[in-house]
Amino acid sequence: MNPRIENLLRKSKNAPVTISDERARLITRFYQSGTAQHEPVVIQRALAFRYIMEHKSICILPGELIVGERGPAPKAVPTYPEICLHSIHDLQTLDQRSKVPYKVPPETFEVYANQIIPFWSGRTMRERVFAHMSPEWMRAYQAGVFTEFQEQRCPGHTAMGDKIYRKGFLDLNTEIERAESNLDYFNDPEALEKAEQLRAMRICIEALIHFARRHADALDAAAAEESEPNRKSELVQMARICRKVPASKPETFWEALQMYWFVHVGVITELNPWDAFNPGRLDQHLSPFYQQEIQNGSLTREKARELLQAFWIKFNNHPAPPKVGVTAQESNTYVDFALINLGGLTSDNRDGVCELSYLLLDVIEEMRLLQPSSMVQISKKNPDRFLKRAIEIIRTGYGQPSVFNTDTIVQALVRQGKDIRDARCGGASGCVEMGAFGKEAYFLTGYFNLPKILELTLHHGFDRRTGQQVGTGLHHPETFTSYEKLFDAFSSELAYFAKVKIRGNNIIEKLYARYLPVPFLSLLIDDCIQNAKDYNAGGARYNTSYIQGVGLGSTVDALSAVRTHVFEKKNLSIHELIQALDDNFEGRQKLQEILLHHSPKWGNADPTADETAVEIFNAFFRAVEAKPNTRNGMHRINLLPTTCHVYFGSVTGALPDGRKAGQPLSEGISPVQGMDRQGPTAVIHSASKLDHIRTGGTLLNQRFLPQVLADETGIKGLVHLIRSYFKMDGHHIQFNVIDCETLKKAQANPDDYRDLIVRVAGYSDYFVDLTPELQEEIIQRTAHQKF
Repeated sequence: MNPRIENLLRKSKNAPVTISDERARLITRFYQSGTAQHEPVVIQRALAFRYIMEHKSICILPGELIVGERGPAPKAVPTYPEICLHSIHDLQTLDQRSKVPYKVPPETFEVYANQIIPFWSGRTMRERVFAHMSPEWMRAYQAGVFTEFQEQRCPGHTAMGDKIYRKGFLDLNTEIERAESNLDYFNDPEALEKAEQLRAMRICIEALIHFARRHADALDAAAAEESEPNRKSELVQMARICRKVPASKPETFWEALQMYWFVHVGVITELNPWDAFNPGRLDQHLSPFYQQEIQNGSLTREKARELLQAFWIKFNNHPAPPKVGVTAQESNTYVDFALINLGGLTSDNRDGVCELSYLLLDVIEEMRLLQPSSMVQISKKNPDRFLKRAIEIIRTGYGQPSVFNTDTIVQALVRQGKDIRDARCGGASGCVEMGAFGKEAYFLTGYFNLPKILELTLHHGFDRRTGQQVGTGLHHPETFTSYEKLFDAFSSELAYFAKVKIRGNNIIEKLYARYLPVPFLSLLIDDCIQNAKDYNAGGARYNTSYIQGVGLGSTVDALSAVRTHVFEKKNLSIHELIQALDDNFEGRQKLQEILLHHSPKWGNADPTADETAVEIFNAFFRAVEAKPNTRNGMHRINLLPTTCHVYFGSVTGALPDGRKAGQPLSEGISPVQGMDRQGPTAVIHSASKLDHIRTGGTLLNQRFLPQVLADETGIKGLVHLIRSYFKMDGHHIQFNVIDCETLKKAQANPDDYRDLIVRVAGYSDYFVDLTPELQEEIIQRTAHQKF
């Protein structure tokens, strides 16, 4: 990278992460003014967005090529008091965290105490959500049966399609006018609400164009004072770009990047979506601009690389907004889960790898940043050269890019009812969750603790930790006279908790549609303008609600152990087992050893464990699949944990696989840490038994020792492993390439390993910034020494 990028990157990495009260102050001031109090809620939200975009600070950094920040400075993180309100204690916790702190300026404490907290107390979406949840929901939530994303994040888990590269916002305004002319006030009882939605969208268009022109004015002023000729010319060019986009469609590579970035800042300023908005298929979106300018000589490969590197730094400037309550202490990452997709297929079913795909891989390797996160989509139509180039980066121990099976993604999305062309243009965002990019609102509703449900099943639905009756109470160990009866009871409890969760999801969806519409985001996703309906209310072409299963491997091993020892070998009674679990195996070390080391384990191509996994998968699928949401869509399952397998483990007692209470659960569809002992081929053999096409994504983590991938033979071996897994319809696989010795040294001497990056779950992070529990969980994962 050149000196400019080195300087920008160094400043970005060294910038302190701080809480900015600017957005909170502006939105509070807007609502306190009462100027829009008689307007419909969607108009209020649009006017609030416009007010923020008119008054938020403009930040132009020396030497930068892409402009626009979330806060008044890089890594100044805004808060969203209309969703969840940080208490003074929360701010103190964030400020004082030993790892990944959010420093809070003294004036921010004062602003919160005197302005933000007094106004927003009792008005937040988080308070509304909890007020509307049933006692059954609250008991399950408190017991750790499931989490709820929308109590601290708004819906918005989506990725951009190619609309903004084909149309400017003035073109979108023309679409709004067309939709308004089609409103039928005679026969459509929702015509007035649709008119209000369209008016709100128009206000948001004006707001973003004005925001861009404020940047143009600032750039003109900077150019007027700049004495260095090259920089002066750049500033003039940047000002011209900001006057053109987003009002008009981009025509150059530089314009396309700036167009996206203004849109990105707009989305994450309007509300705080889970996860961060992202450009999706970046290589395919940018390739037409790149090819045209390379051919006509107006762009060089070196300049394109520099612009992309500057673009990467903008993502790095935007840590995830902080959590509240208990999770303010527990959520130790700055990563905002913006995931760049490369490769895959084109809409007409051709190889989607292009020259720009390789340039972007170069940028990923050179920048070595946690965010944006990156992935490659691999289809049978993509060349091995592309996969090998990705593996060359993976083997550096960076944890990126992750690897996805395009052919499975397309099949899964078509099974869900998507048009095949929309499916080919889709992919994964966040960790592994798939959707039709630019056309789908797919909400992640929360994690679902499968091992906890087994624990409750074995205890008559009673949760020993909270002292509450959480489950149905319909199943008693006395009735578990066969494995089939135990599994039927587990399936019944699973279905009950899924019903409780889905009922809560549907209420929460309605609350967001009513109180926190997102007219700006709605502009970007097909077919919200055409339907004159908000993204949060079902306006998108496709609308999915996902529930994320966690701890599959732990549940498989636990049920396999019960099946083997209680019902097949009969060397243990169900009551003896439950008593051992209640005692956390104290004084039962021999029994724990048998359960740990002499029972079938997931990830070893063991028929009993694999069959059990399929049974659990099917039970989870039946409990969730195709249950309607409120947006004319369906609930679906996926299997991923982020770091929730650590939290879920902390609230789950001892399990029949020999795991003691409080220890982390397995993550994704990966084997229990250290229990895959037959090599990586056995792992993918087991994982392939699941029907990935019936999910919205599965996460499989693998770890290799560095020497395995040290030469061309190792790279070819990993290519074959990935291709084999994907031929069996596996959805996703990702890799840590590091040895235990290095990880333990980093634990002992964190200051010497500040730059050590590992793959955690669906994201990478600095190892020394992880909690001790998560560090140990990663160390315990099997490190494969050969293929």
